[in-house]
Amino acid sequence: MTARHRKPALDRRKAVAAILGQRGDALVVAGLGAPCWDTAAAGDHPLNFYTWGGMGSAAMIGLGMALAQPQRRVLVITGDGEMLMALGAFATIAVQQPRNLAVIVMDNEHYGETGMQQTHTRLGVDLAGMAKAAGFRATGTIYSPAELKAWIPRIHREPGPVFAGVKVTTAKAPLILPARDGTVLKNRFRGELLGAKAL
Repeated sequence: MTARHRKPALDRRKAVAAILGQRGDALVVAGLGAPCWDTAAAGDHPLNFYTWGGMGSAAMIGLGMALAQPQRRVLVITGDGEMLMALGAFATIAVQQPRNLAVIVMDNEHYGETGMQQTHTRLGVDLAGMAKAAGFRATGTIYSPAELKAWIPRIHREPGPVFAGVKVTTAKAPLILPARDGTVLKNRFRGELLGAKAL
């Protein structure tokens, strides 16, 4: 069965929790909507940077962090709708080749924040293929718990840039909302990462 015909089957919230359960001291950028709620549900952390409604920005924020903090792993957790909006990020990330960056797309093949319209991935667009063609070092699409288990160590340790598309269902999960004030989130993140240098 081709990727185009395999149905998403993974639970979104459980997948994010499994990925973040091994984060260590990684910096985490959460894309708008469900990735924010799922990242918060896995455990709020001062090194979580929630973008809330900043659609299209997560991967590029992650790139900036990866370049500024080359000794830290940077994880971007976002959705298929946001990634489709920011396809140019693939090219820019590939040109920069940050070895410490992993972009994880929770792909339910729908725009979850605007009414559950189908995204292009539902119709066969292959985000992992695009990342590979751009020049990411490692790419893949994850459909099963076994595949996710095998990919988690790669997400955390394989030289990047890494792209992992995680095919998740559209099942709803309770809202777990992080702090919403952008200045508070920024200052909390900077303070935890840079300490006295941030003041």
